[in-house]
Amino acid sequence: MSTKHLLLLLFMPFIFTSSFGQENSIPKQYRPVKEIYGDLNKDSVDEKIVVYNVNDTEDEVEGVDREIIIFKKENRNWVIWHRSKTAIGNSKDGGMMGDPFEGIEIKNGILLVYESGGSSWKWSFIDKYRFQNNNFELIGYVSSAGKVCEYWQDVDYNISTGEIIIKKEYEDCDKAQEIYKRENEEFVYKLKNKITLENRDKEEIKIISPKYKHEIYL
Repeated sequence: MSTKHLLLLLFMPFIFTSSFGQENSIPKQYRPVKEIYGDLNKDSVDEKIVVYNVNDTEDEVEGVDREIIIFKKENRNWVIWHRSKTAIGNSKDGGMMGDPFEGIEIKNGILLVYESGGSSWKWSFIDKYRFQNNNFELIGYVSSAGKVCEYWQDVDYNISTGEIIIKKEYEDCDKAQEIYKRENEEFVYKLKNKITLENRDKEEIKIISPKYKHEIYL
């Protein structure tokens, strides 16, 4: 056997492993829920972002957990770049409204994650991640929560600057759903530690506004 042929045989396993690296690294029971493409690190090359169910079947009581995986193109192959099992909620986390996952989106290089849930009391939020410091850091959080005839509270938190805007309106349905009180507030709150895609929801962060004592949970 020639030296050329011997080198080719030795190199073939490497080619096979590289070509199918993505498929081999994703467990067989994973099932894609949502897939999008977009440039997240401003290199003019799109990444692939996939939200997976970590099981191929969903338990009626426990639901199914989710994992978000960001793939980066290397040569002709998609390889795992970043991943998180805490940035997307379980399929039962939406309560009476069902699956809380609404979708993911990329706007101006920012990865947006949308979720909502509740019953008579409803909630929704948007997480905003930007690739910086070699990680996907949470730079913004927008939420809305409340109940008809009670109150609605909207929060817009620019985590990068620390600026928080809260708008809270109280409703009285005895007076044709009239808004009888508003408690709007703006203040600055700097997080002690950065929240990333990987460590999202590993611990609950509670913020209390200085004036009206409104509570915000991240």
